[in-house]
Amino acid sequence: MENLKQIVKLVLKGIVLGIANVIPGVSGGTMAVVFNVYDKIIELITPDVRKILAAWKFWLPLGIGMAAGILAFSKIITELLSRFPIPTTYFFIGLIIGSIPLIIRKLTSSGKKKPDLLLVLSFLFGLALVLSMIILGSGDVDGAKEAAKAAAIDSEQTMTAGKAALIFISGAAAAVAMIIPGISGSFLLLALGMYGTVMAAISRLDVIFLIPFALGVLVGLVFGAALVRFLMKKAPAHTYAAILGLVAGSVVLIYPGFAPFPVILVSAATLVAGFAAAYFSSRGE
Repeated sequence: MENLKQIVKLVLKGIVLGIANVIPGVSGGTMAVVFNVYDKIIELITPDVRKILAAWKFWLPLGIGMAAGILAFSKIITELLSRFPIPTTYFFIGLIIGSIPLIIRKLTSSGKKKPDLLLVLSFLFGLALVLSMIILGSGDVDGAKEAAKAAAIDSEQTMTAGKAALIFISGAAAAVAMIIPGISGSFLLLALGMYGTVMAAISRLDVIFLIPFALGVLVGLVFGAALVRFLMKKAPAHTYAAILGLVAGSVVLIYPGFAPFPVILVSAATLVAGFAAAYFSSRGE
């Protein structure tokens, strides 16, 4: 029964991660931190096949949940964001805020009980990195989406080396962004003018496009995970301080602003629900 409970929890966490990875502005890395699976995921993004196979009880249910989140639930969340953008966004903000106590516990357990200058600078670096995404996306988002659609590569066109290289680089950049908490891979694709192209290619299963993109994602994941593992090993406290800055900054990144009185009441409820989901989930780990 306990094993079944763990499997269900991993599937549910995977669903949220899958949803987060297709919504511009919402970070899949942040959601992994929220549900306390970030460190384990980073450990398993490795060329060591034996290590990956040995941990199948972790990644298989998580992966099934992610696939379900991307293929099914992302449409529901997209609809909620379209119809009820502010309450839905406040739910994600609640999830993020609810994860902060967990990150602080990890930071203090890594050997740093009191903040020093380097710890503060690490936090500020993470915060500044996320806030720079606001500057990057300061233009008209709708215009960026239209540009992305206009730039979509027709599946009937011949794939040139230049196009393949652009798709590969976009996939690698998005994958690295997905690994870093607070940075949205989908948002980065939007800024690069590739979001509409990627979503269209996935929806029509454009294999010619998806092969170089998937290879780019694979390289980006391996490189990004190796970098995070190195930082966790050499400077765990400062890495968690930077992650805390990244996560805190992501609240500012997706903050939808104030709302009229009736909407703000619903938003407050969704904020509390998101906070409770993240906080009590992390306490149980």
